[in-house]
Amino acid sequence: MSKRILLGGLFHETHTFLEGTTPLGEFGIRRGDELLSARGDGSPLSGALEVADASGWQVIPTIDMRATPSATVDDAVFDCFWDEFLRVYERESGEGVDGIFLVLHGAMACETILDPEGELIGRIRGLPNAADIPICGVLDLHGNISHSCIEQTQGLIAYRCNPHTDAREATVNGAKLLDQILSEGRRPISVWAQPPVMWPPTGVATGDDPMQTLEAKAREIEQSDPEFAAVNVMAGYSFADTPMTGVSFAAVTFGDPDIARGKLQELCDWTVTNREAGNVLDTPLADVIDEIRDRAANGEGPIAIVEPSDNIGGAAPGDGTSILRALIEHKIDNSAVIINDPAAVATLQKLSPGERATVSIGGKGSRLSEGPLTIEVELLSTSDGQFRLEDPHSHLASMAGMQIDMGPCATVRHDLEAEGSGVQILLTSRKTPPFDLGQLRSQGIEPETLSVVGVKAAVAHRQAYDKITTASYTVDTPGPCSSDLRTFPFQYVRRPLFPLDDLG
Repeated sequence: MSKRILLGGLFHETHTFLEGTTPLGEFGIRRGDELLSARGDGSPLSGALEVADASGWQVIPTIDMRATPSATVDDAVFDCFWDEFLRVYERESGEGVDGIFLVLHGAMACETILDPEGELIGRIRGLPNAADIPICGVLDLHGNISHSCIEQTQGLIAYRCNPHTDAREATVNGAKLLDQILSEGRRPISVWAQPPVMWPPTGVATGDDPMQTLEAKAREIEQSDPEFAAVNVMAGYSFADTPMTGVSFAAVTFGDPDIARGKLQELCDWTVTNREAGNVLDTPLADVIDEIRDRAANGEGPIAIVEPSDNIGGAAPGDGTSILRALIEHKIDNSAVIINDPAAVATLQKLSPGERATVSIGGKGSRLSEGPLTIEVELLSTSDGQFRLEDPHSHLASMAGMQIDMGPCATVRHDLEAEGSGVQILLTSRKTPPFDLGQLRSQGIEPETLSVVGVKAAVAHRQAYDKITTASYTVDTPGPCSSDLRTFPFQYVRRPLFPLDDLG
């Protein structure tokens, strides 16, 4: 008989220091058979469905909810997910449920539930006849993962790469593990450990230390004993003020859990010893802009100016004007930047290409930014903002699949004093992380031909931009995703915690 598997997804990375909350209306929601439309779209959910088809599962879809990283999530979002999941479980449990597969992020935080993933797992375990149902799934590498989330499940598998080029692959591995559990009748144990360390997003690229070494050590542990099914290195998400925030580790083993705990403790000890390697701070933009201008003038482009403080993938509004101001002030010709500003787009859509207007751009989404910049621009084009990823392994595919919607867009040019192409600005209506070159190209901007491009990201852009840029400068600008974690008013994190505290 085919295995009956409940499938669901709850995906959000929550920046708890942002003003306001993220309401239910900000979430994309698929219910029931709508989840099956993810087949072939390159998302983690598609990976689960691929294994389901190959393994002959009878998939019982529940609900999938996801939103772009943003502020603390309204409790109504979690309630919506749970009500639908519960409804489907109660309907299907009479015929029996063999397994549950969950596509999660791991760094979600609600108004009154700081650990939604752990709360979800606990509620599932409390359902009639659910105590022994295997629960497997996938987690974003940036999850702030709790003891209760890990140790009540049989196989949550984390991404191993940042940028997340392997999100779909990690999901496939998690689904195959669930199928193995059901086919062999062996039940693994999951264990968890957490060192007193958190790192900013700029410090957790898996191509650099400390994450590079930690991932290598995790793979060595897996290879050292065939009883290990997986070892997860969770970098954490440092803009969520929760007791779980920070680096953590998890292991799934069919063997002795005490051996697994010992291995995780070794990872914790290494992390504490090498904690400074992940505390990556950024250079002030003012300190490098002259060098960037001179290199661009010498034809050394494209050069990326990376702005973690306005990192859209980290929940920033993506409308900071610091880089745009610098490009204009320093007269850096043939440059470009992307700014999320639906109000400016609405104004510009009233014009025809070639017309000029004075427009207030950006600076509306965060009290920490430099504020709006009013400049004269020429409208180059408008569009519906739809584009398809050029790279199926883009970090953006892990969030939204292959088809991306930036909302209505306008591409404009601000002329500089000298003759040239000036500064091109792609204005979007829906903040969209700059993780794929198709974003610019779809709007008529060829990224390879630029002298300088502003990138509102921390690490995840590298999969796309490192292939075309000759140099990259990660700079400090005003914004809500600063790499200096000591500037945030943490209240709920455990203490002591590096870099907030001296660990001795």
